[in-house]
Amino acid sequence: MNTIAFAGLGSMGLPMARNLLAAGHRVRGIDLNAAALATLAASGAEPAVDAAGAARGAEVLILMVVNAAQAEQVLFDDGALQALDEGGIVCLMATCPPAAVERIAARVTASKRRFVDAPVSGGTAGATAASLTIMAACDRATFDAMQPVFQAMGQRIFHVGERAGQGATVKTVNQLLCGVHIAVVAEAFALAAKVGVSLDVLLDIMGGSAASSWMLKDRGPRMLQAEPEVSSAVDIFVKDLGIVLEAGRDARAALPIAAVAHQLFLATSGRGDGRADDSQVIRSYYALNGTMSAARS
Repeated sequence: MNTIAFAGLGSMGLPMARNLLAAGHRVRGIDLNAAALATLAASGAEPAVDAAGAARGAEVLILMVVNAAQAEQVLFDDGALQALDEGGIVCLMATCPPAAVERIAARVTASKRRFVDAPVSGGTAGATAASLTIMAACDRATFDAMQPVFQAMGQRIFHVGERAGQGATVKTVNQLLCGVHIAVVAEAFALAAKVGVSLDVLLDIMGGSAASSWMLKDRGPRMLQAEPEVSSAVDIFVKDLGIVLEAGRDARAALPIAAVAHQLFLATSGRGDGRADDSQVIRSYYALNGTMSAARS
């Protein structure tokens, strides 16, 4: 059993922390949202007065926050890093730019704590079901030490490298593909809608053809709904594709298709739909093509 300080009790972080509790770990939550802290406490988490208090005496500090700036806030400004025992493990599981992860890792290791770069994929559903994909970069000994923690939250656990930033790069590539896949499904549907083809029929055909993909089967049905339940918001891909483009600039790698997809998500957010399900990037295509009335079957 590990004592774990868990920062970031959002839509993914809260169920991840609950799964750690269910696996028998001691958990102390860190979040500005008092309701999230109360919910976690009701599941058996230990109370903590602040980030430093949560990290004190913990073997592991998990960061499932919104971005690198929030990770730095918890670690350096709120005192969690200094409160963590020397040799303790800081595990950054949020989606962050690889360069930012490297900077954070350097400061953590300089303080004689260990660092794991371990972003996740699987969304809220995977977080709830403890079926996340975890892409960890760290030395092998630390990766092995984290196995009981990772296994409580995920099913597909990979050691992707020894160096901080490599896990973030793998997640960046994943988000590039996911974002582009969603956008291109929307583009294909928009073309069919423009000429009056039933999107229900199109989805049935494409779902069983060589053109099929996981994103087509998952997001396609939601593109046919006026207000689908939000699984992952448009603004998530505004952020994540922004990270993709930042990583491309740092690596001097041209990513023109990712850039176009980012603009479409950004346009959707700019029209006021940033909190809508990410499948609703299709609304920007309908607006461009003048086929809003054809958007719903």
